[in-house]
Amino acid sequence: MNPDPFVRVEFHCHTCYSSDGVTTPEELIRVCQERGIQRVVVTDHNTITGALAAQRLDPERVIVGEEIRTTRGELLAAFVTEEIPARLSPQETIRLLRQQGAFISVSHPFDPFRSGWSLEDMLELVPLVDAIETYNSHCFWPGFNTQAQAFARQYGLPGTVGSDAHQPHELGQAILRLPAFRNADELKVAIQQSRQEIISKSIWFQLWERISRRLRKAGSS
Repeated sequence: MNPDPFVRVEFHCHTCYSSDGVTTPEELIRVCQERGIQRVVVTDHNTITGALAAQRLDPERVIVGEEIRTTRGELLAAFVTEEIPARLSPQETIRLLRQQGAFISVSHPFDPFRSGWSLEDMLELVPLVDAIETYNSHCFWPGFNTQAQAFARQYGLPGTVGSDAHQPHELGQAILRLPAFRNADELKVAIQQSRQEIISKSIWFQLWERISRRLRKAGSS
């Protein structure tokens, strides 16, 4: 009998099928096994190809997800069955995700360097999404995550956290521990009991990670 009913979940990561990712599906599975990451939501940019490739290697561990660029900011989805194209309105993107029963979060909502969401946008999203990302390991300034946490508390939204890993060594830097779940509906319930495991990083370390990722990507092309 497992003494800990919670599972460790990486909720935001990329493979080499993202234009800025370098992790192969094989590397992703190996590192998750080594680091005790029991579930991993693969959220490549505007594609589910990498997630499907990883799921074929480890169906019990991998959840197909997608990070989708809308006409405003990015949405983060789990349990995606059909790929959603980029550059639709947030409302249309959410409508298409709801049709397939996906779980919907909002990527790094208050990071002005990557988000695109205004406060007005976020207020419109409150009744439409299941959660927002309250910690993202690639936010350079801690205040961006702090603002997301305060917003989630104020409007009663659960928070997801994610490593936003684009390289193998970044996996597991921000983990959610949740009761076991099998689908999006069960995830909506489980996330109410979430616990976080976060490894904080300095701005300089994050900068080095970005440089090393670009060097590796250039070397593989």
